[in-house]
Amino acid sequence: MQKDNEDIIVKNLSKSFLDVKAVKDISFEVKAGELFGFLGPNGAGKTTTIKMMTGLARPDFGSIITAGIDCSKNPKAAQHLIGIVPDESNLYPELTGFENLCFCASLYGIGKAEREQEARKLLDAFDLKDAANRKFAGYSKGMKRKLTIAAGIIHKPRVLFLDEPTTGIDVASARALRIMIEELHKQGTTILLTTHYIEEAQRLCDRIAFIVSGKIVAVDSVQNLLKHDEGKYFLHVTHKGKNPDIAEKLTARFDNMTFSFMKDSSFRLESQEPINITPIVMFLEGLGIDVMEAKRIIPSLEDVFVRITGLEAGIMRKDKEKQGGGK
Repeated sequence: MQKDNEDIIVKNLSKSFLDVKAVKDISFEVKAGELFGFLGPNGAGKTTTIKMMTGLARPDFGSIITAGIDCSKNPKAAQHLIGIVPDESNLYPELTGFENLCFCASLYGIGKAEREQEARKLLDAFDLKDAANRKFAGYSKGMKRKLTIAAGIIHKPRVLFLDEPTTGIDVASARALRIMIEELHKQGTTILLTTHYIEEAQRLCDRIAFIVSGKIVAVDSVQNLLKHDEGKYFLHVTHKGKNPDIAEKLTARFDNMTFSFMKDSSFRLESQEPINITPIVMFLEGLGIDVMEAKRIIPSLEDVFVRITGLEAGIMRKDKEKQGGGK
């Protein structure tokens, strides 16, 4: 039975496409009014999970309960309660912004007068009033994303699914969209957000699930995820010169520290005690290596993600660069 303070319960959800297991036996809960994030690289299973939760794909196994309704048995039963903003716009290019919003509202049985009033209100709120009578095909990427979100909430859903909402848009539009998402959250909308932007997840979400290769590897609040690194000291060292035994020799000499070596002539070290950089610099000079920079690091969600998933944060940044997304 669903608990009173929870909107969504997912249990043992799985989905395969031919020989590819896209989602592998995942379970999680999203509380009413919570902004819950799925963080992972492209191809991790985020969009497939959203599609199953919104009735756009059938799970091979598992259950989805949304607001007490078993959506795995009847995918359309909870559609009046949810809003969906897909990773790519599903609006009609030949219709104007105003016409698109009115059409979407009509699908939920909203009367003409009410849907036109709500459409105008949303166009104004999303700073699209001047583009209301322009065809959607002529909108910029940022404008298209804004209108797609407006279309997803025009029926005032209890639960909103946002799939990569800021991917591929400029910095200013991405910032504006995040502000809108925060406002919806403050109004009490339950939001499930997928993203491969670590900064975005840390900034917006109450709780985050790390998903990699179709599996959830961690679920917790940002505060709790960061607690593991509290009381530790981190330093990032950039150097010039090469020594094939640098990793082995540093680890043996400073055995009270943990070293992580990068491909770009740098390494990161972790210690339970404050780090004195002088002995490290002198030791490296003895190996014929000059230290160019030593910078203290305040642990971030990126560091936690790398530690838990084993993935380099660079993978996420490459995804971001390919999509052309803003911060």
